[in-house]
Amino acid sequence: MLSFINIFRLVAFLEGVSYILLLFIATPIKYISGDPQYVKMLGMPHGLLFMGYVILAFMYKKETDWTKNQFLIILVASVIPFGTFYVDHKYLKRLT
Repeated sequence: MLSFINIFRLVAFLEGVSYILLLFIATPIKYISGDPQYVKMLGMPHGLLFMGYVILAFMYKKETDWTKNQFLIILVASVIPFGTFYVDHKYLKRLT
């Protein structure tokens, strides 16, 4: 059974993967070959995962002892490539 933290970790992982695919695969294909199909295909799922990540971070903050700086790092990591993987390693993995 998935606990709340495991759901957050899964969403963080999927958000990170979708962001990397969008930045390093879909966007170059769009501008090199002029085919926006991959950006359209990955854009919506990534946006939903991004919003889910932020909402889950706010919900989970109530249950943790994260400082304001730690919480800010967790939120900012969602807009940095590979940032959610860092958050999982540094903050979320030890909570499971």
